[in-house]
Formats: sequence, C-alpha cells, structure tokens
Amino acid sequence: MALSLNTQLSCHDIRLTFGGVTALDGVSFEVMDGEIFAIIGPNGAGKSSMLNCISGLYRPQQGEIKFDGLTIRDLPPHQRAKRGIARSFQNIALFRELSVIDNIMTGRHLSQRAGVISGGLFWGWAKCDEEHHRAVVEEIIESLGLQDIRRCAVGSLPYGRQKRVELARALAMEPRLLLLDEPMAGMNAAERDDMVGFILEANCRRKITVVMIEHDMGMVMDISDTVCVLDFGKRIALGSPEQIMNDPHVIKAYLGEDDGFF
Repeated sequence: MALSLNTQLSCHDIRLTFGGVTALDGVSFEVMDGEIFAIIGPNGAGKSSMLNCISGLYRPQQGEIKFDGLTIRDLPPHQRAKRGIARSFQNIALFRELSVIDNIMTGRHLSQRAGVISGGLFWGWAKCDEEHHRAVVEEIIESLGLQDIRRCAVGSLPYGRQKRVELARALAMEPRLLLLDEPMAGMNAAERDDMVGFILEANCRRKITVVMIEHDMGMVMDISDTVCVLDFGKRIALGSPEQIMNDPHVIKAYLGEDDGFF
C-alpha cells in the first residue's frame, strides 16, 4: 500500500523499568503515517509495555515519544486520546453488563459536547449532538457486522465477538493512530480472517495508521508494512516482512538456533 513520507509516531531510546526488572531497554523506532506497523517477539519481550508507553498507561523513565512531531511523553492517556490515539487491550476491557451499542458509544465520549443537564433534557443542539454520535456508531456497527447483536449485553457474547466490539469502540473514537494488542488472540480461523479484513478496512478506507502486537506470524507478514522485533526489552530487528523473515537475530530469538523460520 502507498505510504505517506511523514513520520506520525516516533519513539526514541525508550527505557522502562519496574524495580530491578527492565521491561524496555533503549527501544527506538518510527511509524510512518498510513502504515501497518507490527511489533513482535517472544513472550515477555516488552511488546505490551511498549504499547502502554505509547498510550500513556506507563510513563518510561527515559526516552522521548512524539506524535505528529509533538512530544506526548508527559501527557495522560485521555489527552493522547484527544490527539487521535486509540487502542484495544490484550485482555478485553469492556462493560460486560452494557449492550454492544452502549459500549461502542463510550468511544464517542471525548467528542460529545453536551453536559449532564442538556444531555438529560435531550433537546436542541444536545439532541443533534447525540444523533450525530449515534450515526457514527451505527456506521461502525454495520461495517463490522454487529447489527444482529447490537442490543445484546457484551458479557453474553462469545470471545471473538467481544474482540470485535472492542475494535468497534476504538474506531468510534475516529483515531488517526490505532494500537491493537493481540487483536486475534483466542479466535478461530474464520474469526481471524474477519479481523484481518476489519484491520485492513480501517487502514485503507478510514486512513488509520495501525500499530499492532500479534503472534500470528502468517498474518503479520501478510499485511504489515514494517515489523519491529523485541527480545528481552531490546529491539533486535526492524524492517520489511521479508527482511525480518531472513534475519538471523530474529530466527535465534524464536528458535534458539539459526535454522529455519516461518
């Protein structure tokens, strides 16, 4: 796919420690506007920690994070969300007792202008504001094939459907950068194929840059523009899928020997 030459996200020399444990050790990379950027590595390599630093859940002790050329390292998560960064989680983080549509509507919270009183009266501009946000959500529900379960409580849905709802909630924020933490974990083959289609649709039609963590190497190599490999908190490789598949450091990290990969 055609990529912009503009750097959207820049992470430089990121170091994150928890007591005596180093989760990230001087990790640096850049994500171009409009690309699909994958972060891979063995379990415990620091992948989710990296996403948490970008989204603001963790604050690294060292390094610089820039989005659209502006530093965001000290911004809280909601300020980063306002700038256009959305994410999904490895462990589903939805309101289980709420319906699908209500969960997705929470993704519109930062865009809503109506206050408690005007929203409660549901009149005038507050009514128009609500109708606009619901129209955005309904379009996402249709594009992700959630029409038949839109009124169902999320807690009653199978795992694969819940992952789709979480993606829908992130898309409802209309982000420019989407962070996905293992979006296909626990899915069957058909659900994985559907999720790949939704990710490509978000990237191609909605023009959203995607940074994802995923263990499905076949999918990563098929749809990613750039792949970053972490191992024990360090970046050991960065490049195109073809370069990564033939990198001896990557092969050794996954198999413990320089013999056969993918």
